[in-house]
Amino acid sequence: MKFEDILSEINGFGTFQKTLLLNNFIGRFGLVSHFILNIFINVIPSHHCDFDTLDADDVFGNLTYEQRLTVSIPQREDGTFDSCLMFSEPQFDLLKNSSSPTEPPVVPCQNGWIYDNSTFTSSLATQWDLVCEKAGMNKAVVTIFFLGVMFGAAMFGSLSAIFGRKKMLLASYISAMGFALASVYSSSFTMFAVLRFFTGLSITGIVIISTILNVEWVDIEHRKLVSVIDSMSWTFAIMCFCPIAYWIREWRWLTVAVTLPISVSVVSWWWIPESARWLIANEKVEEAHYYLRKCAIMNRREEVISSIKPEVLSSIVGTEGENRKYSYLDLVRTPKMRRLVLKTGLIWFCVATVAYGIAFGIGNLDLNLYLTQFVYGIIEIPSKLCVYYLLDRIGRRTTVVGALLLAGFSLMINTFIPKDQAVVRTVIAVLGRGCSGASFMTIILYSSELYPTVLRQNGMGYNSFLARLAVSVAPLVLLLDDVWGHLSQVTLCAVALFAGLVACRLPETRNRCLPETIEDIEGTKKKLSDMISE
Repeated sequence: MKFEDILSEINGFGTFQKTLLLNNFIGRFGLVSHFILNIFINVIPSHHCDFDTLDADDVFGNLTYEQRLTVSIPQREDGTFDSCLMFSEPQFDLLKNSSSPTEPPVVPCQNGWIYDNSTFTSSLATQWDLVCEKAGMNKAVVTIFFLGVMFGAAMFGSLSAIFGRKKMLLASYISAMGFALASVYSSSFTMFAVLRFFTGLSITGIVIISTILNVEWVDIEHRKLVSVIDSMSWTFAIMCFCPIAYWIREWRWLTVAVTLPISVSVVSWWWIPESARWLIANEKVEEAHYYLRKCAIMNRREEVISSIKPEVLSSIVGTEGENRKYSYLDLVRTPKMRRLVLKTGLIWFCVATVAYGIAFGIGNLDLNLYLTQFVYGIIEIPSKLCVYYLLDRIGRRTTVVGALLLAGFSLMINTFIPKDQAVVRTVIAVLGRGCSGASFMTIILYSSELYPTVLRQNGMGYNSFLARLAVSVAPLVLLLDDVWGHLSQVTLCAVALFAGLVACRLPETRNRCLPETIEDIEGTKKKLSDMISE
């Protein structure tokens, strides 16, 4: 008897699974919001030097504000006022449009800056004057956050494989909410950066654990639906975040607003079940039987589970008597697992590089920041609905390969379109973003079906680690445009095509049972061995 047989008997997509899916869907809001939060709280508004020191003796008199700017702040070649320099003394001659034989002496800002608060009431830049020579610190805090996410993926992947999915999900909820709220009270940028790192470290457990819980509790027929719903939670969160950010323009209150919903997930956590597959694999069959019975009762199939004794469950994954703990080293101890780890790791890294590279590079949409992010969410809906249709029609492998190839081709096409044709370039870029989003959604489901139960959380943690590493690489790829205007596009295109070729070497998992042990992968069970040896 396989675990899928039991799920099928007690209804693998009944009220029990739908409630779990809803809880995890809501729990994703805080995670996605903190990813997008980096864009809004790190904005550098228009600014110029505070020139009040030049008016110490009220020399400006009745000058208008524009005239005061003219005599206090030098102008760039394009006519805009400089953000980081000021005149050492007022230059009243400039009011007469007269030119001096020598350039007026300028100095760095002496008394701080004046910011344009029309769009953002406050941001990190205005809070700690992260402008001019300190402007790079805004980008640094984003990198620090995603470094936390990267290490958190590895940490929670390992810990949830050892201590269980449910306990570590609660740890992720509470620690993420605690560090995020604590960051609001930061008295210095260093303190904020440290707390932001730990927020990223903690919050990533939400996505990798909830994804595995959803997959391990549903039957084969509904895995693709669960994958689409999981992915739609990101789209839903992006679309909800934008109006929240529009109405709350102070970075501290915005952080609080997108963090507090995690408290709802903490309350609903008490209902979330532990993974019965993980419990059985770790010889906790009595507890597994408890959750299966609970599932059967909620799905109105209690008569089925009453005929299955706890002792029978220990034979499902064949781990009776082993009672061992698995670590990341088990991912590379055996040859077929090593091949699987290498392939999925490469694909995750490439998919994330392309997806975030495109997202960071779509800067030519003639929209404001709020509307741009809302559009980013909207354009993912049709691509994900297409994936839902294709997953069972053509399979996981063909879907992810096709999405990667289309993303690569869209990037390639854009290199041949003149930059003055902004509308055409934008349409192609949006198509590429939709395809990259589709490939990301598919590879998450695909990978969770390829790894055995005893290593599934470790495998997903490892893949997520590489994906977050790719997030840090993506902005660097865009800097290649300084060498040649289309070099970043060509690089992302090559990465997408390479990932598609690697994905061709993975086995298809459509309508297959989930592997339970390493032996299933390595050849103890012939059918599963054939899957990986393809």
